[in-house]
Amino acid sequence: MGTALIYLVVVLGVAAVFFLGASAVFGRGEELAPIPPGATPTWLPDHQLRADDVRALRFQQAIRGYKMAEVDWALERLAGELDRAAGELEQVTGERDALLLRLAELEPTDDMTNDGAAAGEAGQ
Repeated sequence: MGTALIYLVVVLGVAAVFFLGASAVFGRGEELAPIPPGATPTWLPDHQLRADDVRALRFQQAIRGYKMAEVDWALERLAGELDRAAGELEQVTGERDALLLRLAELEPTDDMTNDGAAAGEAGQ
């Protein structure tokens, strides 16, 4: 029994020496400064969102998942961008359709080109 106790003390002593040696060599590691209260690492640019902005989006994890307020804010911002893009697409599509109608009105029809050719022959 005494020998087992000596082996246990020696093993714990060797482990403690290795731990203290590693701590001295490598240090405690780099610690990040705490985020100030009310601040968030979640960030989206003020300009038009790009796919890379969405891919880079990160949320701060809380005890049981993500902070709902940050996720709600990001989703609302993305929804607003999608609404804006859909509105611009609808406007451009409407302008294109109006231009196509105007172009159709201005193009000469086959009847007009035949009438003009017949009038030219009649005048000779």
